[in-house]
Amino acid sequence: MARRRADGDATEAELALALRTGPFHVALRTALSARGLALHRVQHRLAQRGVHVGVTSLSYWQQGARRPQRAESLRAVRALEELLELPAHSLTRLLEPASPPTGAERPAARSYRSLVEESRALHGLLADLGSPSDGGLHTVCHLERVRIGAGRELQGRDSHHVVRAHRDGVDRYLAIHHGDRGCDPGRVAVRANENCRVGRVRWHTTAGVLVAELLFDTRLRAGDTYVFGYGFEDGTAGPSSEYVRGFSFAGGQYVLQVRFDASELPAHCLRFTRTSAGAPRGGQQELTLAGRHRMVHLVEQTVRPGIVGIAWDWS
Repeated sequence: MARRRADGDATEAELALALRTGPFHVALRTALSARGLALHRVQHRLAQRGVHVGVTSLSYWQQGARRPQRAESLRAVRALEELLELPAHSLTRLLEPASPPTGAERPAARSYRSLVEESRALHGLLADLGSPSDGGLHTVCHLERVRIGAGRELQGRDSHHVVRAHRDGVDRYLAIHHGDRGCDPGRVAVRANENCRVGRVRWHTTAGVLVAELLFDTRLRAGDTYVFGYGFEDGTAGPSSEYVRGFSFAGGQYVLQVRFDASELPAHCLRFTRTSAGAPRGGQQELTLAGRHRMVHLVEQTVRPGIVGIAWDWS
């Protein structure tokens, strides 16, 4: 009995994640599996509600071969939400026109131009690495640990990253490191910690930006998740006063930890958000520095496009 309950909880957790992060076909396929309904039974129950859709269409929708677009198809999706006992709009919202021009299914986006002040340099680096506008991945969960050294400098950072592919054939991730003022990106070291290896690395000295290609050990299919870890060793810049993470796409969980050297502790720490790189801080909240661990953190259960970060005052 306990085992069945645990299995059921795991299935519902997987369904909730799929509905939150998408894409549509993965969420639909997960919902059908969770409810244990074959497509012909779904078609029959929809027909009883006055909604007529073919088994072939349902199959194409859950495979990602086609997307419901016409009015009658969208009506069928709304009926599916009710039939599968899903929250209202949980499937239809994944069909909203937030995708890039390539047609790939992707959450709502904000351009790098609004996230990074040195956007022209960053775009040049991404173009040099052949990065498409649709990288094929979105974040499910990202845990990031930042280390501030005895000289108040950004010593390094490590990431434990869980991503989901929203198209077939994805086999890499481009990690971006934006250093503090005075950073020499040519001296920044890139580490592949888990389930990836370092490929090409490009940087722009004036902008203090570095982009590293992290190659996966497998080629992902749409809907696949992947766990990998990587890090950057910096220590090349002057005193650091904040660490921020820019998000181009909504969805997923983000956890940021900032740890300070015992010999140099800040006077105050503050969590904040920005809608773009030049926007004023919002969502400000004082953070308490834990004495023994010399660390502060923030948790974003579901990130939104924009910037989130932690700032500190040395005075």
